[in-house]
Amino acid sequence: MNRLLIVAILMLPTAPLYAQGQQQNVAKLKEDARKAVDIIGADRGKTQRYCEVVDLLGRQLGQADQKKDKKKTKALSQRINQLQKKLGSEFFVLENILDDIDLKSPDGREIALIIQSLNQSCPE
Repeated sequence: MNRLLIVAILMLPTAPLYAQGQQQNVAKLKEDARKAVDIIGADRGKTQRYCEVVDLLGRQLGQADQKKDKKKTKALSQRINQLQKKLGSEFFVLENILDDIDLKSPDGREIALIIQSLNQSCPE
């Protein structure tokens, strides 16, 4: 599954970023995304947990959902929540950023690419 799509799913729902009066906010969102990505990427434990969240959400949760395995879906969702808490405030910063952008806009895509750069640390 496309890792950018996984990031988008991970952080849903998204809301549009309104262009007028938002240039300063876009710059801050980009800066905040870079800082959070740098912090997670610099900590091996956080990077490993991030990669596990991406894997659980992108692959395992999708499979459980397709099989209509509600028990496994619930267990995986709980595990994802635990990992997100262990990732700390940086993960929630990324989550909030993606809540505030439109992934179809150029700025939204640029911010998503910043966040997606974390995925390069994850095994395939």
